[in-house]
Amino acid sequence: MANIEKLKEKIKESGMTVVAICDKCGISKKTFYNRLKNPDFKIAEALALKETLHLSRSEMKDIFLL
Repeated sequence: MANIEKLKEKIKESGMTVVAICDKCGISKKTFYNRLKNPDFKIAEALALKETLHLSRSEMKDIFLL
């Protein structure tokens, strides 16, 4: 399960909108919001978010427990 609060913090820090993040990650907005409610991101989604939000390995581990 993902740490949604930390993910939301990184999204806010990025200055990007959720729509822009979803577009860059190739994740539909509906799917993204569903993942926020039920934090079970697929590995490909987590990796796409890592690149889009420029997350470090440590941040990936803290957020996605990978």
